This record gives sequence, C-alpha cells and structure tokens, in this order.
Amino acid sequence: MPINETLSRYSDWLYTTAAAIYVIALMMTLIEQGFGAKGRLATERAKLRARELVGAGGPPIEDVQAAQREVGRPERIGRMGASLLVLGALLQLSAIVLRGLAVHRAPWGNMYEYGMAVTFITVVTWLIVMWKFPVRHLTGFLLLPVVILMFINGTLLYTIAAPVQPALQSYWLVIHVSAAIIGSGVFLVPGVASVLYLFRAAYEKDQTKFARFASKLPAADVLDRIAYRTTIFAFPVFTFGVLCGAVWAESAWGRFWGWDPKETVAFIAWVVYAAYLHSRATAGWRGARAAAINIVGFAAIIFNLFFVNLVTAGLHSYAGVG
Repeated sequence: MPINETLSRYSDWLYTTAAAIYVIALMMTLIEQGFGAKGRLATERAKLRARELVGAGGPPIEDVQAAQREVGRPERIGRMGASLLVLGALLQLSAIVLRGLAVHRAPWGNMYEYGMAVTFITVVTWLIVMWKFPVRHLTGFLLLPVVILMFINGTLLYTIAAPVQPALQSYWLVIHVSAAIIGSGVFLVPGVASVLYLFRAAYEKDQTKFARFASKLPAADVLDRIAYRTTIFAFPVFTFGVLCGAVWAESAWGRFWGWDPKETVAFIAWVVYAAYLHSRATAGWRGARAAAINIVGFAAIIFNLFFVNLVTAGLHSYAGVG
C-alpha cells in the first residue's frame, strides 16, 4: 500500500512538539529540584505558624493560606511539569500511532521509529514510578537523557516513512522488536535511579560529600527499590525479546545466533542485568556494588541503542539510518 505522506508529516510534527514539551517539563522539574526542598520545609513551618497565629487571634486564615501557597511555588511548578510530561507522552503516543497508520505496519521498522518508541516507554515507566513513589522532583534527571536521545533520534537517525525491507516483513517484527523496545525503555529508569543512588549513598555515609545535591534526593533505600523493581520487570521482557530474536534469526538466516554486533551487545547487557539481579538478591552485594552493575547494564543498553547502529556493520544494519 502507498505511504500516507500526510499522516507521516503529522507524526513528525507531533514528535517534535512532544520533544519541545519535554524540554519545558525538564526545566520546570529542575526548578522544583533546586528550590522545592526549601519550599517544602518552609511550607511546614508556615503551617505550624498559621495554627499559632489563628489560634491567637492573628491574621485571617485566608491571608495565611495565601502565604502558604506562595511558599509552595516550586512544588506547583513541579506539578505543572508533571502535567506537561503526561501531555508530551500523549503526543508522542499519537506520533507513534500516526507513523504506523502512515506506513501500514508496526511503527518500529527502523532506528528512528525504534528510538521514538523506546523513549515513550521510558516516559510512561517514569509516570508509573512517580505514582508509586514521591520522586516527582527527580523527573529532570530522567528527562535529560530522554531529551538527548530524542534529539539524536530526530536528527541523526531520522528516516522518512517507507516500507520495510523484505527481511523485516514478518510477524516477528511485532513480537521481537516490541519486547526489545519495552525492555530497553524500562531499563533507562533503573539506570538513572542507580546513578542517583550512588550519590545519595555517599552522602548518607559522609554528609560532606555532594551535600547540596544529594541532600535533596530521596533516601538511598527508595532509589534502590525503584531500580530493583523496574529492573525485575524489564529483565524477563528483555529476555523474551532476545529469545524471539534468536528464533527469528533461525527462520531468516538459518542460524539461531551468529555473534552479530547487536546480538553480542544485547547478550552482554542480558548477562550484566542477570548479574545485577543475582547480586541484588545476595545480601553481601546489595547497595553501591549492585547499583554499579546496573549502571554498566544501562551503558550497554545505550551503546547498543545508538553506537552499534551508527558505527558498526552487521546483519541488523538494515534497521539503521535510512
């Protein structure tokens, strides 16, 4: 079927708009991160003082409440940033859907579409994490790599809407690649959480280290739980994707495994995350050492996501820059 250029153009516009909204949300959440901690403490002090003043016949309660709202301005900006994050995710989802409608297939047949889907999964995962944990003020640390990846994806990796090559015209494109997208997208969240964990853990041991930065982070235990729970969800999905890739490779190329660069790095990432889960389940390897292993897996995912496709050549090169 012919490519629908109109839908493809709308998809590109929505993708660009979503990226711009993420940048605005990034700035708003950084404001909350930078000033929100003081604001939260000041708000608590204002509440205590308000009860004292009202009980002693002080100023009207409306004036006190207005002062409290003024103190909590960074938090309100952070909530606005979170709302923009939801809006950006909806626009990005619309861009993915329109891309699929334009090309009449699953919208992850090349690196541009793949990167668009991966960053969307990362944002959705973080929205779920924010719902479960009080970590909204950390959104900027997650959005920074997302925005960078989206910029690279929309410039260096951009591919015009077109049919996929015959090797990709298979139902395995939906099964294998979608599993890889979900696993890779979710893995970006524990990677960021583990980096922040190392800063917070160092601060809790010695409060002279990273004092201005790490003191505003959640407790190390909270960051550790976020990293572990998201990893333990992503790992079986990623494993399923690797296994499906092997089955598809046997059908397409006559072998299950050929140590293609992308296959090799994906296997390395799988081993690293398996080691992380094992070390995390072992009491002696919890904490900083387990977080360091998770960061290595995070680096392997990013390396496989971009460097392997941009620099190396292999059987997966047809999914690179068009």
